[in-house]
Amino acid sequence: MGFFWWLPFGSVPEISVGALAKAVKEKKGPLIVDVRSPSEFGSGHIQGAKSLSIGQLKGALAAGEIPSGQAIVAICLSAHRSIPAVRLLRANGFENAVQLAGGMMAWKRAGMPVTTKR
Repeated sequence: MGFFWWLPFGSVPEISVGALAKAVKEKKGPLIVDVRSPSEFGSGHIQGAKSLSIGQLKGALAAGEIPSGQAIVAICLSAHRSIPAVRLLRANGFENAVQLAGGMMAWKRAGMPVTTKR
């Protein structure tokens, strides 16, 4: 995977805010990987999300920190950093990885709950 995985352009599979809101209520919901900075994450995130900034994601994959076989939703502020995150996840065998359409901005705009607890 060359340098171009990092570019925040193009399209990747997405999940809508409504579909994610429903999925997180399920017993075996998706793993939410928040690829924003730690300070952005601390200012408000989806409960249960794992904070792994886009710069940490490659190392986390190499260290086996992301369980295989589970649905994964990558989230950032506006769905730009999550594009390369999904590309990287899929290139590493996580073919069920998607991004949240519109990112945290869309989540908040829809009135969905956020937490500041880590």
